[in-house]
Amino acid sequence: MPLRGSCLCGTVRYEADQLDAPIVHCHCATCRKAHAAAFNSSAAVDRAHFRWTAGEDKLTRYASSPDKNRWFCSLCGSQLIAEFPAKSSVILRVATLDEDPGVRPAAHIWTSEHAPWLTDDAAAASYPQWRPDH
Repeated sequence: MPLRGSCLCGTVRYEADQLDAPIVHCHCATCRKAHAAAFNSSAAVDRAHFRWTAGEDKLTRYASSPDKNRWFCSLCGSQLIAEFPAKSSVILRVATLDEDPGVRPAAHIWTSEHAPWLTDDAAAASYPQWRPDH
């Protein structure tokens, strides 16, 4: 059964037969800016195992670095994949999966560029939804 994913607005959808590499959290400055987050979670998927199922005409490409394209929904802005066109795989943004892929992240990469305010501090409060004072 393929893994299914989509953008925030649901216009662009895809399927991946499997993840072909471990999930990693990338802390590089480019990923942090592109995702507006402390890190990006991704996994390689062979092109033969990936397909767009809806909304491909709504995809927009941004060349974020030499030979690297980031593909996102032109309506809601969700980044879905990145790619180096000459490579045989795409870099799937696993946070866009609609279901649990059944595997957990294996590594953090580019930690030399991590956000200094990011910690795994257990002392930080945790709430199942909004903070009570929201």
